[in-house]
Amino acid sequence: MTALARGIGSRLGQAIGLLLAVVVVVFFLIQIAPGDAALYLAGDQGVGDAEFLAQVRADYGLDRPLLVQLRTYVGNVAQLDLGDSIYFNEPVLGLIVERLFATVLLAGTSLLFAVGLGVAIGVYTARRPESPMSSAATVTSLVGFSTPVFYSAIMVIVLFAAKWSLLPVGGMEDVRYDGNWVGETIDLLQHLILPALSLGIIYLAIYSRLARASMLEVLESDYIRTARAKGARERVVVYKHALRNAVIPVVTAAGLQVGNLLSGALLVEVVFAWPGVGRLAVDSIFRRDSPTLLGIMIFSSAMVILANLLTDLVYRIIDPRIRVGGSR
Repeated sequence: MTALARGIGSRLGQAIGLLLAVVVVVFFLIQIAPGDAALYLAGDQGVGDAEFLAQVRADYGLDRPLLVQLRTYVGNVAQLDLGDSIYFNEPVLGLIVERLFATVLLAGTSLLFAVGLGVAIGVYTARRPESPMSSAATVTSLVGFSTPVFYSAIMVIVLFAAKWSLLPVGGMEDVRYDGNWVGETIDLLQHLILPALSLGIIYLAIYSRLARASMLEVLESDYIRTARAKGARERVVVYKHALRNAVIPVVTAAGLQVGNLLSGALLVEVVFAWPGVGRLAVDSIFRRDSPTLLGIMIFSSAMVILANLLTDLVYRIIDPRIRVGGSR
């Protein structure tokens, strides 16, 4: 068995153990949280007698001992069964998958925007560290990093929708384009711009500063001076030799911040009424729909763990010196 296979196997084992720990911890956190889903459902349906409450608790296994509930739930999760929503009376996994595209589209677009533009700004300012553009980028990145996601979302709504009326701010689509795929695509992109911009601003600030600092360090390396001494053009030195190493910290940060990206997407989805998993989580909190909320938290944790595993693999593409398992 090669070092790569052993390394991947080790990380998969760690991921499974970590996910199991997440399931147990999140399960107990949900159980000790205030509120009773049975009482909420009874109030929603206008029925509040003890017999109805007892029936609801029995249907969803809420009347069984806590450890029995945990054992049953862990066994179900191992079979990819996240239970049924108390409010929707549908499988939780189906509810999540139904809204997953919207969240992935929002988070993925924001990440690509932040990484792409952030690296470009970082490289440009690193090549001209004393220029006014570099100073302006530094100040702007500090402001962007210090601004909460929900405040950025409100400000872009005020600026681009309320004041200039350039872009839509609610939902994901306009019903007037039903049946016209060209119109639907353009409409989706128009609805996507402001949420993705709001979510991507803070990460743009992080990645631009990180790329700048990394590029400044790489440009002082011995192999860069050697390439210049051999007469290589500056564009080749920067984009062929320096950029590949300078972007490694950005990839690291992007992989480690998937959890933060998903939590930021939750806030943005609420502000823009974006029909994603984050908005479903907020609705589940107010509805005391513990199976749905529990399933979302476990699913999100699995996505974060998967993103970290993919980051390890991307390392090998960017820098062949890095070996899974720590060997070189």
